[in-house]
Amino acid sequence: MVDLFDVDGAPPAIGPYSHAAVCNGNVLFLSGQIALDAQGTFIGGDAAVQTRQIFANISIILASRGLQLSDVLKTTVYLTSMDDFGTMNIAYTHALGTHKPARTTVEVSGLPKGACVEIEVVACVS
Repeated sequence: MVDLFDVDGAPPAIGPYSHAAVCNGNVLFLSGQIALDAQGTFIGGDAAVQTRQIFANISIILASRGLQLSDVLKTTVYLTSMDDFGTMNIAYTHALGTHKPARTTVEVSGLPKGACVEIEVVACVS
């Protein structure tokens, strides 16, 4: 069973996709997030600013299902430049604290709205 859903208070999707999907009530797949505010406006800024906004958005979506960042199993980070890796990593570590989910980080040629960071997560639904 698949449950696709959107969350009030999270930035609206900028394409034909849901904020997240839950598979068999056990695993939540969150769509990639860029640094949008609740109205869908790209906030810009450097990789640290964008990463902080992304984790704020991820937290809103997780909270809608009673989850928090400590429930995240895996993240995938997309950067438009590996030069931003260190800056992103500082904000990423600040958001997750001592919780260290599995992670993949890749450089991509571009992201929507000119973002330099996009992050998607997979979380465990208890």
